[in-house]
Amino acid sequence: MSAKYTAVVRRDRQWWIGWVEELPGVNSQGKTREELLDNLRSALTEILEINRSEAVAAMEGDYEEVSIEV
Repeated sequence: MSAKYTAVVRRDRQWWIGWVEELPGVNSQGKTREELLDNLRSALTEILEINRSEAVAAMEGDYEEVSIEV
């Protein structure tokens, strides 16, 4: 499943900084714009994996995972 997210980025002196609008806490920095975007992708991937693991760990009994689109 592929999803698109929106990154807000800007240059701040010698660094590029940014965050993902849709998920609080997904932010990063980089010395170049490209490095920042790579770092944001990594942070986003990591938080999605953590959230999925926590959701499954919280389930008790039988459950199913269902894909939904918005």
